[in-house]
Amino acid sequence: MAETQEQQQPGVGSPGIQLSIQKIYVKDLSFETPNSPQIFLENWAPEINVQLRSAAAPQSEGVYEVVLTIVITAKQGDRTAYLAEVHQAGIFNIAGGNEADLAPVLGSLCPSVLFPFAREVVAGLVAKGGFPQFLLSPVNFDALYMHTRAKAGQGEVLQ
Repeated sequence: MAETQEQQQPGVGSPGIQLSIQKIYVKDLSFETPNSPQIFLENWAPEINVQLRSAAAPQSEGVYEVVLTIVITAKQGDRTAYLAEVHQAGIFNIAGGNEADLAPVLGSLCPSVLFPFAREVVAGLVAKGGFPQFLLSPVNFDALYMHTRAKAGQGEVLQ
């Protein structure tokens, strides 16, 4: 059974742009605990690093796959406690608007739709790995998208 959600997005692009979600899924998943079981015997005071990135690829006319990648590294001193990587993906139909309207939808709106699903996967993955629950903080994908565009305008290389 395919569920479709259509939304008018007045704040993104032109007023006529329409977004429908065709599918949300985990595309890739990895969890490593290279220093277990010894790491479980230490006091838990990790340094946590979170990296986010997204990418979009056209699949057919008006259909795009967007992948939100989240990499979390927890270190105790110089040793890695765990490394979690989640590639949360979605297939989106986008209609209306023009080419300029498409970039913010793919770079901001679609990743913000995927983020709650990725947050749930990360929380479960870390807990099942034997570590205290890790909840990702909210992300302002609009600001992140604008920052990325500004860096690209300055000639910096972006990933």
